Amino acid sequence: MNDPTGATRFARIRAHLESVRVAAGPRAWAYEFLLFGFKQGWACLFGGLMLALLLATHLFYPAGAPLHRYDFLTLSAIAIQIAMLALRLESPREALVICAFHLIGTIMELFKTHAGSWVYPEASLLHIGPVPLFSGFMYAAVGSYIARVWRIFDFGFSRYPPAWTTVLLASAIYVNFFAHHWLPDVRIALFAAAILLFGRSWIWFTPWREPRRMPLLLGFFLVALFIWLAENIGTFANAWTYPSQRHGWEMVSLMKLGAWYLLMIISFVLVSLIHGIRRVDQIR
Repeated sequence: MNDPTGATRFARIRAHLESVRVAAGPRAWAYEFLLFGFKQGWACLFGGLMLALLLATHLFYPAGAPLHRYDFLTLSAIAIQIAMLALRLESPREALVICAFHLIGTIMELFKTHAGSWVYPEASLLHIGPVPLFSGFMYAAVGSYIARVWRIFDFGFSRYPPAWTTVLLASAIYVNFFAHHWLPDVRIALFAAAILLFGRSWIWFTPWREPRRMPLLLGFFLVALFIWLAENIGTFANAWTYPSQRHGWEMVSLMKLGAWYLLMIISFVLVSLIHGIRRVDQIR
């Protein structure tokens, strides 16, 4: 297990909470559940703050403000990053992950907005083409969560496929996000490949004292589901809109859940290249 006395401020809080003595039985189960929720909330810190900003500015940002709302969101995201590093709420490695995801996400945004997949309806000065710079932080929030939750829960894996096969799958998924606009969409084949590669894989995580496990594919789905729910909040806040929402807000299509599932695999593989895979040889 990773040393809980690491560099971040959270590590000290984590060490204290994990040292609490609770009698076995329902109280211990309840404490472990609450500790699990606290750790998940901490891992979601950057994404949660960004989502709160989207909603708050949608509801309360002055219409005639001299600074565009999108630009305010961009500057706020940068300020959050600086504050988290300065207060040691985030490690430099996690900040590096955020920068990588911001770059990858912005490239995808430029292509997808040009293809008409979605639009940013408000004006901004801090933008590249039709894409406001805050949009890259939406992808960065996903990368931040995966990098943080990986460390916080001391991820381990059993029956994990060879790393080169996961990189190959992630690359194919990323290419398909672009290529399906001209070529046949092969996402069904990509789903099948994901099942073939990860179908026997388990992820081990430690909420408190005992390692727990779940199928890795189920873990991908649960995170993708929460991202889809967050996307509904983001579109409700008019941060971006899909063509189906042109005449008023409606729920994001469940088809997007599949897209997020595939994007989760890309995100997971990228973070695995930074953190490395800790293999658990025996299923306990």
